[in-house]
Amino acid sequence: MTVTQDPVYAAGCVLWRRAASDDGGLEIGLVHRPKYDDWSHPKGKLKRGEGALAGAVREVAEETGMDCRPGAPLPTAHYLANGRRKQVRYWAAEACAGRFRPNREVDRLVWLSPAEARSRLTHERDRPLVDALLAALHLA
Repeated sequence: MTVTQDPVYAAGCVLWRRAASDDGGLEIGLVHRPKYDDWSHPKGKLKRGEGALAGAVREVAEETGMDCRPGAPLPTAHYLANGRRKQVRYWAAEACAGRFRPNREVDRLVWLSPAEARSRLTHERDRPLVDALLAALHLA
């Protein structure tokens, strides 16, 4: 199949926070999208004229209810979605404040250890982002 259309541009974050437990370990926030019945990092299509970082922060807020502090850029994902090329730019982002409320696109938010997050992610392409986050935070 030959793909000739421009790619779909999207952005998202690997959202993290310090665990409330005594060890203060890292937790990664994953979202469940009922439309696709999958677990992923918060992400979404960019609006016309929107910068990738601004779009990533907006998508985190829309999908998780969290304000975040973006940090290091992470690898960009390239894949086919519904027959179109898709490019998703990612950043590490620390969750600062907020509260999750289920919405039309996302019905659940879970906070998991990196190992649990890696296992829960539906798409193989999302798993290396966990390792990239740990490397960016100098935890790998």
